[in-house]
Amino acid sequence: MKIIDTKMKAGTTREQIYSILMEEILKFRLVPGDKISEKEISEKFNVSRTPVRESFIQLSQDGLLDIYPQKGTCVSLIDLNLVEEARFMREHIEVAVIQLACQSFPEEEIFSLEMNLIRQEKAIREKDYEKLFELDEEFHRTIFEGCNKNNIWNSIQSMNTHFKRLRMLRLATNFDWDNIYQQHLLLVKYIKNNMEEAAINMMKKHLTMIILDKEKLRKEYPTYFK
Repeated sequence: MKIIDTKMKAGTTREQIYSILMEEILKFRLVPGDKISEKEISEKFNVSRTPVRESFIQLSQDGLLDIYPQKGTCVSLIDLNLVEEARFMREHIEVAVIQLACQSFPEEEIFSLEMNLIRQEKAIREKDYEKLFELDEEFHRTIFEGCNKNNIWNSIQSMNTHFKRLRMLRLATNFDWDNIYQQHLLLVKYIKNNMEEAAINMMKKHLTMIILDKEKLRKEYPTYFK
């Protein structure tokens, strides 16, 4: 188990441990199949085992940990069926949201998207896949916010964890990111110019890229997948 020296964050001890471990799993510092123990985590962060156990249970409910009574706990393998469910859900919801965005979208949110693209370009130059992933998430979240659909964005996150893991693995192992960036550029252009049909088609294309990526990644990292 390779937990980095991460500072404890704001919130209860359980929330802090949960947040740290989720980040470690999503960023592949803890890889699928890695064993993880309550004892080791509690000792590392100098906390009791109760909040660690509670965070383990929550991560298990999120599908990120597999807990085997009397045997131990390990990071779950990536479930491609759950990846496809999340992709299907996001495609249909985000197509509806991008259509709304093309009909009416606040100028300040357009500015936020354009600033996000500048930061994406910088992350690409620096080959910072973790930063690019964060900016990708922020980009899509901003479109929801600009359409007053924040609660929908928040609600879909519970189904999104395995999809996020696959996207992070793709960014970490394949630095050909220009296609993603160019699609984001076009989405902003279509929103600004009220080009609904073009935006819908681009969003569908954007969210189906992962179908091809997942087959390649499964062949390259067979031990990471169910």
